[in-house]
Amino acid sequence: MKNSRPQITILVANLPAERDRRVIRECLSLEANGFDVTVIAPRGDKALRVLPGSRGTRLRPYPIFVYGHGLISYAVEFAWSFLCIAVRLLGEVLSGRAHAVQVCNPPDVYWPLALLLRALGRPWVFDHHDLCPEVYASRVGTPNKWAFRVLTAFEWLTLRTATEVVATNESFKDNAVRRGVTPERVTVVRNGPTRGEIAEPGGAPDQPNSGGADHRVVYLGVFGPQDNVEGAVLAAEELIRRRGRTGWRMVLAGDGESMPALTRLAVDRGLTDVVEFTGWLDGAAVDELLRAATVAIQPDLPTRMNHLSTMAKTVEYLGRGVPVVAVDLLETRRSVGEAGAYIPTGAPEEFAAVIDELLDDPARRAQMRTVGLARFRESLAWEHQADAYVAVWHRLLAKRLPDGVSAPASPTGETADVASPREGGDALVQRPPSAETEVRATAR
Repeated sequence: MKNSRPQITILVANLPAERDRRVIRECLSLEANGFDVTVIAPRGDKALRVLPGSRGTRLRPYPIFVYGHGLISYAVEFAWSFLCIAVRLLGEVLSGRAHAVQVCNPPDVYWPLALLLRALGRPWVFDHHDLCPEVYASRVGTPNKWAFRVLTAFEWLTLRTATEVVATNESFKDNAVRRGVTPERVTVVRNGPTRGEIAEPGGAPDQPNSGGADHRVVYLGVFGPQDNVEGAVLAAEELIRRRGRTGWRMVLAGDGESMPALTRLAVDRGLTDVVEFTGWLDGAAVDELLRAATVAIQPDLPTRMNHLSTMAKTVEYLGRGVPVVAVDLLETRRSVGEAGAYIPTGAPEEFAAVIDELLDDPARRAQMRTVGLARFRESLAWEHQADAYVAVWHRLLAKRLPDGVSAPASPTGETADVASPREGGDALVQRPPSAETEVRATAR
C-alpha cells in the first residue's frame, strides 16, 4: 500500500546522521507531526538503517574514503559526497519519495540539485548551519581572495536557489537577506537541547552545580583550528602559575583535528594533573559532566564568523545552569545575556582572571545560573524552535503533495500553515540516543 504520509529527505555531508544532534531533533520533530523522514549522510555505524531513537527515520548512508586537511583533500571529499548524495537522492525521487528536500551545510555545493528538484516541483529547504566563507577565513588566518570569492558565490547560489531558508539565529537571517533572500523566506530555528535531554533520572534539573574543593571548569565541543581550545589550556596555566589557584580541574570534552597539538601543549606546559581530555561523550555523559560543572568556557575568538554564530555548546551550558565565560560576541550575548561573564579579546589571562573571580563568588554564580535556566526554558529549548521548524514544512507542503498523500493535520485538527509540535505527541521530546549520539560539529 502506498504511504500516504508526506516524505522529507534530509541531506547531510559533514557528519553521520546519528551524530548530528540538530538533525536528530529535526527528524524527531517531523515524525511527531506526521511526516516520514529519510536522511542521506556519511556512513557512521555500519549496522544502522534506522535513526536510533526514532520511530522509523530511514538512513541511506554513503561511504567516505577521502580524509585530510588540505584544500585538495577537502575538494575531493566534497565532490565524492556530492556524487553519492546525488545518486541516492535520485533514487528517492524515482521511488516516489522525497516530496520535499532539506540540505544542511557545509559545504555549499548542492545548489545544482536544488535547481533540479525545484524544476520537478519539490520544495528545497536550506538549513544554514555554518557561514562557510567565514569558517574558511577563520581557519587559514589570511584567506586566498579567490577561494573566498568562490565560497561566497556558492553561499549566494545556495541561498538563492532554496525555496526557504532555515537560519540558526538572527545574524544568519540577516546574512541571507543581504544575499537577496526575502525575509519572509527565512525562518530562525536555533540550536539547543530539548528539556527531556537534560532531565536526567536521579538528578533534579534545579540542583546546584558542584563547587567547593572540586571546582570544574568545562569545555564541550569540537577541537578545531578556529575553536581556540588552546586558549582554554593556556588559561589553565595562568590560573595555576600566576594566580596560584588550587582545588579545581579543567575538563575538555570533545575531539577534532587540533587534539594532538592540544595534548602536546598540556604535556609541554606541565598541566596534565589539572587538564583532562575526555574525548567524545554520549548524551548521558554530557549531561553528567555539565551538571557537575562550576563554570563553562566558550573560548571562541572575536572573528566575524564567531560574532555571527550561536555556539550550540553554549546553549547546552545554559540548559544546565552553568555560568558561561566567553568573549563578548554579538550572538553569544544575545543568547547568554546575564548568564555570562564577558572578556574583550579572548587572551588566556583574561579568561583566567574572570574564571578566578567566579570560582570565588558563589553568589554571583547562583544568580547567573538562575538567569541561564530561565533563558533556556523560556526561549532556547528545542521545543520552542520546533514550532517554527515544523511550520515551514506545513507551509511548503500544504498544496504541493501528489495525489494520495495528505498533509499532516495541525494540532487544531486542520491542515494549516502552523504546527505545534509540543502538542503533537511525546516523540518530540524523546532524548536523542545517548549511546550513539556524540557531541561533534553541532556543539561548536
